[in-house]
Amino acid sequence: MRPVPAVLVGLLDDAAVFPPGNAPLAGAVAAHREHRAAWYAPMVGPLLVPPEDVPGVPDDLEIGVVGPLDAVARVVDSGRAVRQLEVPVAKRGEDPQPGLADLLALIRTTGLTAYAETPLTWGLTAALDTLAEARAAGLPVAPKFRTGGLAAELFPTPVELAAVVCACRDRGLPFKLTAGLHHAIRHSDPETGFIHHGFLNVLVASAVAADGAGPADVAKVLASGDAVSLVTAVHPWMARERPLWIGFGSCSIAEPLADLRVLGLLPTTEEGST
Repeated sequence: MRPVPAVLVGLLDDAAVFPPGNAPLAGAVAAHREHRAAWYAPMVGPLLVPPEDVPGVPDDLEIGVVGPLDAVARVVDSGRAVRQLEVPVAKRGEDPQPGLADLLALIRTTGLTAYAETPLTWGLTAALDTLAEARAAGLPVAPKFRTGGLAAELFPTPVELAAVVCACRDRGLPFKLTAGLHHAIRHSDPETGFIHHGFLNVLVASAVAADGAGPADVAKVLASGDAVSLVTAVHPWMARERPLWIGFGSCSIAEPLADLRVLGLLPTTEEGST
């Protein structure tokens, strides 16, 4: 069996219960157990759940809790073991600093890894500075950004996303993404017309940014629809740890796996299980 390439380890957190997948919790738990037992298990992180679903998840499963700070804090106070917290610190147009201060206070108390979901709007630069200072002080925190959603304005342009990637690089900040990254290559959704970022684009963009590329060159990678050039670009990184990008939450594990197989970056199911 060929192992999962190092650059893909931990790439996917299992967000099956969140939109647009909206899987029933029992089904998501059963499917997550299958993922954890599969040959591709090193690619798959914890099962992500909202606070209200936590009581329905067996204690032996590793979870990440995604939701408002007060609800997430109640889960932590309950004593349930949690791998990570993911908390929106502001709505679009709001100052992220008060929400960041509250989240950082929780991290100081618990020592848990946390991701601060930060809008790509006003206050972002100052928020990244705050997060960089917190990491430098030893707190296990990183920013999280949305790359899609139910409205066109939730999809950052390649230029906008490239600027954020480079801003994180310049501050020594790893980052997490969520939403809209079901497929490897940048594409237009035939149902909505929204142009989705490709997760392979993001992977290559993170690699070139880590090597010192500027925002314009990173944006070119993010805007590319050329699968061959992206696959060629990622090959030198296959045995290396993924730079900058922590990974992303996906409501589907099957779709990213299928794309990686088609592109020759993972073995087929049959090859992987022999």
